[in-house]
Amino acid sequence: MTIDYYGTELLLDLASCDTTKFNRKQIKSYFVQLCELIGMNAQAQYFWDDFRVPEAERQTNPKTKGTTAIQFILTSNITIHTLDLLGIAFVDIFSCKDYDTKLAEEFTVKFFGAAEHKSTVIERGL
Repeated sequence: MTIDYYGTELLLDLASCDTTKFNRKQIKSYFVQLCELIGMNAQAQYFWDDFRVPEAERQTNPKTKGTTAIQFILTSNITIHTLDLLGIAFVDIFSCKDYDTKLAEEFTVKFFGAAEHKSTVIERGL
């Protein structure tokens, strides 16, 4: 079976971010606003972080200290990984429903206050 085009994935690498946005409340707000902006239907949402983890067991490595969250959408998912100590975030937006990648990029960069960013758009299919 050949699938010429299945969907679009936007990969965003953000640096020098506003780390006050790297928490559950702000990331939930980001997901809600982004889904409304690009016309996605939000479904389940999950977080992995140090929330309610005893202080002695929390992450301290700059490459692992942060929040990972996934917002499932009807047509796929939005994933974010923040690195609190480095001020970096990685955001992936994948959907088989068309969306404006430039609009999603501009909103994400502004929301997280990234001074630097790199974006890659991949069209998925076989």
